[in-house]
Amino acid sequence: MLKAPNRHMISALLGLGVAALLIWGWDNEPAPRYFHNEGGIFGTYYNIRYEARHDLKDSIQAALTAFDNSLSMFNPHSVLSAVNANRDTTTDEAFETMWAEAERVYTLSGGAFDITVAPLVKAFGFGQKSDQFSAISHQTIDSLREFVGFDKVRLENHKIIKSDLRLQLDAGAVAKGQSCDMVAAMLQRNGCSNYIVDIGGEVVAQGVNDRGEPWHIGITKPNLNNEGAQDELQQVLAVTDICMATSGNYRNYYYADGERRSHTIDPRTGYPVQHSLLSATVVSSSCMRADALATACMVLGADEALAMIEQADDAACYLIVAQNDTLAVISSQKWEKMTTK
Repeated sequence: MLKAPNRHMISALLGLGVAALLIWGWDNEPAPRYFHNEGGIFGTYYNIRYEARHDLKDSIQAALTAFDNSLSMFNPHSVLSAVNANRDTTTDEAFETMWAEAERVYTLSGGAFDITVAPLVKAFGFGQKSDQFSAISHQTIDSLREFVGFDKVRLENHKIIKSDLRLQLDAGAVAKGQSCDMVAAMLQRNGCSNYIVDIGGEVVAQGVNDRGEPWHIGITKPNLNNEGAQDELQQVLAVTDICMATSGNYRNYYYADGERRSHTIDPRTGYPVQHSLLSATVVSSSCMRADALATACMVLGADEALAMIEQADDAACYLIVAQNDTLAVISSQKWEKMTTK
C-alpha cells in the first residue's frame, strides 16, 4: 500500500518546481545588449544609446513628451504656454525643477541668465522658425525691459505670479539639458547603467559604450570664415559619468551696420552681446545646470564667465575665444579633473 507523501516531501517538491521555473525564466530573459534610438524633438534631434534587456523606445518617447507638455514654448497646451498666455494653470514637477535651477543660475550670474528674456527674444525675431533678425529701436528695447526681470515674477503654491501680465518666460536655455536629465533618470529607473543621451548636442553619459570604453564626446571648433565647411572638432573627450552642455555664438548671428552680431541677448541691457567668446562648454552635476551655465557664459563673455564658473562648486568650463584670426582656449581650474576619468 502506498503511503501518502508527508508535508516535508511536498515542500521539497514544491521548492524544486519553483527553482525550475526560476531557472527556466532566467534562461529565457534576453541578454543585455546596446540599443540605439534617434529622432526629432523640440526642433532638434535626439540620439540615445543604452545597454538594456529590452528596447526602451516607448519609455524614451514618453519622457520626451512629458517634458514637451511641461516646458515647450511651441506646444500651445504646455504648462509654459499657459503661463505665458496668462491662463489659469498649475505648475508641475518638471516646471518647478526648471524654476529652481533658473533662480539659482540667475543669482550666480548676476542676472546674465534670466528666463524672463522672452519678450526681447521675440522682438528681435530670434527663436522663431524663420530665425530672422528684426531691427528694433532703443525706445522699444527700453519699453520691453520694463517687464523683463526674474525679480518681477515668483512661484507660489504651484502658481506663477507676475508683477506685469506682459511678462513671459523662455525655458529654451535649459530645455535640452533638462530633457537629457529626464531621459537619463528614466534609463536609471529601468536598470541601465551604461548609456549616453544626446539631445541637440547636450549630453548625459554614464558607464561605458558597447566596446567597454568611455564615451567619446566632441567639442566643435568654431568656424568663422568658411560657412560651407564641415564641422571640425576642437577636442574629443573620453568620458563617463558626465553632464555636459555647449552654447555658441558662431552659428547664430546676424549683420547690422556692417557688423556681425550675436543672437545671444543680455537680459540686463536688452541688447545682443558683443564680445569675443564664441563657444562655452560646461560640465556640471546635471545637464540642466550645465545648459543654463553655458548660456550665462555666452552672455557674460570670457573673463566674467570664468569668474562665475570658479564660484560654482559643481561646474567647470572650456571657453573658445576669437583672437584676431585665430582661436584661443581658456578652461577653468576644475576642467581637467571633471573631464578625466
